[in-house]
Amino acid sequence: MALKKKTRRKKMAPGSQGLAPRETKAAPAEEVRKLAEQVEAGGGAVLGSYLDPFGGKPVLLVALPLDKIEPTPYQRDASETHVKRLMKVIEKIGRFLDPILVVRNNGTYWTPNGNHRLQALKKLGARSVTALLIPEAELAFKILALNTEKAHNLREKSLETIRMARALAQSGNIKESDFAFEFEEAPFLTLGVCYEQRPRFGGGAYQPVLRRIDDFLEMPMARALREREKRAATILELDGVVSEVVQRLKDRGMTSPYLRPFVVARVNPIRFSKAASFDYDEVLGKMLASARRFNVDKVKQEDLVRAGGPPVEED
Repeated sequence: MALKKKTRRKKMAPGSQGLAPRETKAAPAEEVRKLAEQVEAGGGAVLGSYLDPFGGKPVLLVALPLDKIEPTPYQRDASETHVKRLMKVIEKIGRFLDPILVVRNNGTYWTPNGNHRLQALKKLGARSVTALLIPEAELAFKILALNTEKAHNLREKSLETIRMARALAQSGNIKESDFAFEFEEAPFLTLGVCYEQRPRFGGGAYQPVLRRIDDFLEMPMARALREREKRAATILELDGVVSEVVQRLKDRGMTSPYLRPFVVARVNPIRFSKAASFDYDEVLGKMLASARRFNVDKVKQEDLVRAGGPPVEED
């Protein structure tokens, strides 16, 4: 696995990209007109259309019945806390001013970016929601990768990514590596399987080493998912041994929020290596062997203090 070289973004001249304001107003193409007819036939209302000012692609501004919209089936679950916060804001100002994004799906609609707003409106008893309808349904995967409505924690992001991979696996003989943009990081896929099998799994301790050894697979998605299952099984086996070591450290009176990441770092054979690529199975095999012979008697409280830093993200 070669390390990717960072490239400097080319500076663009101000006002050199996209459409001018008047250019965004254009007659809708035949495809968009048919989509508009489908919206109206399904009980929705088309409020307008325009060309996206950056890419020049058509977008419909619509009002849709709430009962015809669902989140994409592979994204994270909604946070009740965030939904309640949005409900208070909507009630306070008496308006809904932030349209959700939707794509059409077999007569209904999926929202890859707007589930929390959608759930807030449903709980408030609203009848409809304003939305930006994107004609290209496949764009849902890319939009989901750019979702900034609420920051993900590692568990949410990993589960969302593996769910997306399982949905894509039904689309044909596409390779996992073809969706590197949508998945963002290969470790999310492996950790996603871990979280499916062990919801309270502490993935934050393993993410640093996985970022160095786990890359996107050049194989069809169905095969890649089977490989992810194998990789996750190895991580979970290692975590079982690490958990035993952590408990033995606690039994010796060691107290620190960094116990698990401390142990994982200690058994990581590549933490000081400058090499650019590693074999996944070889590294995990060495970590598992090191964890099994971990000598807790050699660990001192000051070792934990020195290993401290920003808390590893947990769930």
